[in-house]
Amino acid sequence: MKPILVFQTDFTYKEGAVSSMYGVVKSVDRELEIMDGSHELPKFDTWSASYRLYQSLQFWPKGTVYVSVVDPGVGTGRRACVARTVDGYYIVSPDNGSLTHVKKWIGIEAVREIDETVNRLRGKGTEGTSVFHGRDLFGYTAARLASGVIDFEGVGPEYPVEEIVEHPILEPEAEQGKVRGIFEIDDPNFGNLWTNIPYREFEQAGFQYGDRVGMTVCRDGIEVLKETVPFEKSFGYVEKGSTLIYTNELMRIALAVSQGSFCEKYQMGFGPEWTVEFSRID
Repeated sequence: MKPILVFQTDFTYKEGAVSSMYGVVKSVDRELEIMDGSHELPKFDTWSASYRLYQSLQFWPKGTVYVSVVDPGVGTGRRACVARTVDGYYIVSPDNGSLTHVKKWIGIEAVREIDETVNRLRGKGTEGTSVFHGRDLFGYTAARLASGVIDFEGVGPEYPVEEIVEHPILEPEAEQGKVRGIFEIDDPNFGNLWTNIPYREFEQAGFQYGDRVGMTVCRDGIEVLKETVPFEKSFGYVEKGSTLIYTNELMRIALAVSQGSFCEKYQMGFGPEWTVEFSRID
C-alpha cells in the first residue's frame, strides 16, 4: 500500500491554497490518499507546528508522509527538507524549528534538503514565484516520495541531523511535594493549557488524583494567579465552571475549566514566560 499523506498548515480554508496543494498531489498520483492534520495552526508559529506534528504523527501508520507547512521564511535561504524518523515516518517541512519536538521526543535518523532542480513543480507557469513552497515544493516532493517516483535518497543531499534548527525546550523541575513547569501549548477550541510536566513526574512528586493542589502562575516572574485546585482524572469530576488540574492525552499535566475556558477565565496564554508551580497541600 502507498503511504498516506497528511497535511498541516497555517493556511486555513479561506482561499485556495490547501486545494492547490491537494491538486498537485493528485496530479502526481491519483491513488494517493490525502488526510488533514490541521489548517488552523497559528500564523507563522513554528513552535505550534512542531508541537502539533509531534502530537499526531505517532498515531498514523508507520511510513506516513506528513507535510507540515508553517513557513514565515518561505523563499529565503532556510532549508526545505524531508526528515525520516527513527520509527519510519517521513516529514516534509521547512527546517525552521518545526521539527523540534519530533527530534527531541521521537528521534530523527536522517534528513535531506530538497533539491529544487529536480523536486519542484514545473509546467504550471509558477516557476517565477518563491512564496508558495507548500504547493510547489513540499506538496510536490511529498507526492513524489509517497508514490514511489523518488525514494528518500532522491529527495536531495543529506545533511547532519545535528544541523536541524530547533527551538529550546524547557524541562520541568520536580522535588517531593512540588513541581514547576511552563504552559507549553494550548488546546485552542476548549481553552485548556497544557504544561511541560509529564504525569509520571507529577505522580512521583507525590500528587494523586483527588488531591487539592496549590497552584501559582507567573508571567515574566510576576505572580498573576494563586489558587487551590483539585487534581482529577477528567472534567466531569468537578462542577461546571470549576477549575481543575488533569492529565491530557499526551500524558502531560494540564489546566481546564469544566465546560468553560481556562484561557479566557484567567486571560492566560502559553510560552516560556508563563510558569506554573504546583505544591502539595497536606
